[in-house]
Amino acid sequence: MRTLVQRVASVANLNEHSINPNSHWVNLKGTHSTDGSWTTNIVVIIALRLVFGTVPWTTPELSWTLTNLSYCLFQYIMFHGIIGTPFEVNQGAYDNLTLWEQMDNGEQYTPTKKFLTVVPIIVFLISTHYSNYDVATFIINFTAVLIVLIAKLPAFHRVRFFGINMGQNEFN
Repeated sequence: MRTLVQRVASVANLNEHSINPNSHWVNLKGTHSTDGSWTTNIVVIIALRLVFGTVPWTTPELSWTLTNLSYCLFQYIMFHGIIGTPFEVNQGAYDNLTLWEQMDNGEQYTPTKKFLTVVPIIVFLISTHYSNYDVATFIINFTAVLIVLIAKLPAFHRVRFFGINMGQNEFN
């Protein structure tokens, strides 16, 4: 029977020294120009702002709000909306976990997780500043960043609402 809130079963036999190829790339900080998800996040934000800034009818307030909304949506789908791994490794140990839950074998407060938590907050603060602290725009930006940040909280690790993102074998 489905309930409002369900917790995904614990993953057995995860070796903390094994590398999950699905989430390993997230820890790359960009020491070279060819790698680094940290650098990619910043580049995505700048690219979104430039794209939205070039649309003729957009103001700086609107372009920063669209940048914040797009980045939050991108981050939510990428890290919290998709489960499993495209690789057939670890005998299906990661099949019912989101990318956020797979990162660092589920360990909380790692440098990468801190970075990916702080970046939406900074984009929110920038978009709020450039919207001249307009209440309506603040509420829109705050709602978007709040949804992304709530999904990152340790209390919601492996928690599913309304059966969303439950794996195939979790419904039994």
